[in-house]
Amino acid sequence: MRRIAIDYTPAYEQTAGIGRYARELTAALGELDAGYDYRLFVAGARRAQLPQAPAPNFHWKPTPLTPRWLARIWQRARIPLPVNFFTGRIDLFHATDFVLPPTLPGTVSLLTVHDLSFERVPAAASPPLKAYLDVVVPRSVALADHVLADSEATKADLVALYDTPAEKITVLYSGVGLRFRPVEDRGALEKALHKHGLGGINYILSVGTVQPRKNYSRVIEALAQLRSQGLDLHYAIAGGRGWLDAEMKRTIARSDMTDFVHLLGFAEDKQLPALYSGARMLLMPSLYEGFGLPLLEAMACGTPVITSNLSSLPEVAGEAALLVNPYDVSAIGDAIRAIEGDAKTRKRLVSAGFQQATKFTWTRAAAQLRAIYQGLLNG
Repeated sequence: MRRIAIDYTPAYEQTAGIGRYARELTAALGELDAGYDYRLFVAGARRAQLPQAPAPNFHWKPTPLTPRWLARIWQRARIPLPVNFFTGRIDLFHATDFVLPPTLPGTVSLLTVHDLSFERVPAAASPPLKAYLDVVVPRSVALADHVLADSEATKADLVALYDTPAEKITVLYSGVGLRFRPVEDRGALEKALHKHGLGGINYILSVGTVQPRKNYSRVIEALAQLRSQGLDLHYAIAGGRGWLDAEMKRTIARSDMTDFVHLLGFAEDKQLPALYSGARMLLMPSLYEGFGLPLLEAMACGTPVITSNLSSLPEVAGEAALLVNPYDVSAIGDAIRAIEGDAKTRKRLVSAGFQQATKFTWTRAAAQLRAIYQGLLNG
């Protein structure tokens, strides 16, 4: 049986984003595939800390060496300690988080690049992180036998910025978990919203780490203008603190929006369906995204969506969202008013959103990934 190692470290360390990608994709592979012997490599963990593996043919391969230490060994010091030392004999290694470790000769390498936000929107990363990524990501892309991109937009960036051959890149879309569906129990919904301080108010929602790339400040400016015109909407942001969030807080104070902007912090997956279901709409007017999973999650919960006309977001949203220029505060406000003031627009977006979300499933993503593994191993 051929042996495939998957870097499960993001799933172990990160609660959302790339962590969800690694968790959901691995779980879907476990339900689908008994044809390979899978090794789940986890940095910074011990076996006793890990749950039951997704399926009998999946085996944990942890190391107490942390990701930070492995980055120092592999990427900074360039010590050629092969990842095979931790995983045992393998035929293919799938690096799920931008960076490829050393492998033994004969090991096929597959690298997932989720986005190039640090290239397109430099403020998306702190200067030390950007300096690191500017070196290790293009080097990893060049060394990998094949690359997975989260979207056609990310693939285009890899070709344009790193001169990566298009035939070396495959787009693998993420999926929407089955737990994302409308919360129809009014009592349960109201209880969940009260827990977050959102009970009894009309709110629009954004989901994602608080950082300039998410463009929350312009949403706050647009909403402040709408409130001055009599539209009674609050703004809830479900996302952990990120890089340069002070600018957004200054916008809140300057716009007299302190009582109307609710910073919820990071919301766990189990909390999100209620937050989506209770919202008047989801806003994701990001300056750049590699995919934009909250768009589809909101659609699956019956929530209309406004998003940016840049990067991958039109690709993911299809015809099921209102697209805006994310740099135009007035355009953001007009889109909010279009949904809030027109029942037909809302109904159309909700219906189209349900259909769009069904196109993206983790089962489909896992089946495509397995076919990619097979092609690389047999090629």
